[in-house]
Amino acid sequence: MKRTAVDGPTQQALKSLNTRARLIEATIRVLVRNGYARTTTPQVALEAGLSRGAMLHHFDNGVSLIKETIIHLHERRLLAFRRAAERNALDHRAMVRTYWRQVQKPAFIAFHELAIAARTNSDLAAMLHPLQAEFRARFNQLAASLYPEWQSEPHRFALAMAVSQATMEGMAINLMTGAMDEALVEPVLCSLEAQLHALRPDQPSLALASPQPMPRRKSS
Repeated sequence: MKRTAVDGPTQQALKSLNTRARLIEATIRVLVRNGYARTTTPQVALEAGLSRGAMLHHFDNGVSLIKETIIHLHERRLLAFRRAAERNALDHRAMVRTYWRQVQKPAFIAFHELAIAARTNSDLAAMLHPLQAEFRARFNQLAASLYPEWQSEPHRFALAMAVSQATMEGMAINLMTGAMDEALVEPVLCSLEAQLHALRPDQPSLALASPQPMPRRKSS
């Protein structure tokens, strides 16, 4: 069979996408192993099994590579959330366990490395923060479409999402840093499941407290 003119570019584009994916996955591994401060383009190229010249053919510099890595991590998280929600609709225990597995994977560690580094690296922060804002908007839109039954109680839903994220991501970080006893993981997850069940729209109304202003200090 004769090869059409379309075949060549299509195959080349696929090869390019595969190479870019290799470089992004290599970046994640290097971030996890070395941390952001010691992640360099030569190390990423070596990890991916490519020359630095081949890497620069796909990413002009380390900044563009890190940006694409952040976007990839966000897309991966959105996809995992969608799949978990579609498999476990209304099953809060399954959702909690699925997300807990996600925050123990290298992708979460890599993103955490970037988030911490952005605190003192203004260039990284300028790149990360807009992507985070975009991700939050997309995540909230996806959550609203996957859990329409919660939309009658938007405050409960926002609280449920925030409690879930803060609890599990905080616990994953505490385990990494040795600040938490691993024996407490299961009790905390069970407590979180109970909180989410209590927040469901079909449960009796809760007195959800509004944030209170901090008391002013008396001047000495």
